[in-house]
Amino acid sequence: MLKPILLVEDNPKDLELTLLALARSNLANEVIAVRDGEECLDYLLLRGPYANRPKGNPAVVLLDLKLPKVDGLQVLEEVKKDPGLQGVPVVMLTTSREEQDLLRSYKLGVNAYVVKPVAFKEFMHAIEELGIFWAVLNEPPPGSLKPGRSAPAGE
Repeated sequence: MLKPILLVEDNPKDLELTLLALARSNLANEVIAVRDGEECLDYLLLRGPYANRPKGNPAVVLLDLKLPKVDGLQVLEEVKKDPGLQGVPVVMLTTSREEQDLLRSYKLGVNAYVVKPVAFKEFMHAIEELGIFWAVLNEPPPGSLKPGRSAPAGE
């Protein structure tokens, strides 16, 4: 079973474009979209409205930096502190080119920091490439399954 991609985006236009770009990349992974940092943490920690969702972590979290309720840096910090979530790749997907945001993200353990291109064509291409890399090409940490693969015999 393929792991979902968790998309955390509060801007309706960016959400729509990101979903379109991921669909165009022909990934079979389900995309779970949440609108703020609190909802993201609820999903990851199986609490609140997500308490009964199927167990398991997403293939990747595409995380906006500027979010309502709990911002992206706070979400990142919580994810990287939690032993059950530390191995989940987190990609900061943001419009911020602020050096302090970049440095803080990497200090907190972000796996990649991507500035959203302004031009439509470049935005679409960047998101398609991100989806393919993290959901298909990336090798997860030892001990976790690559999405869509069964455990080898003896594991």
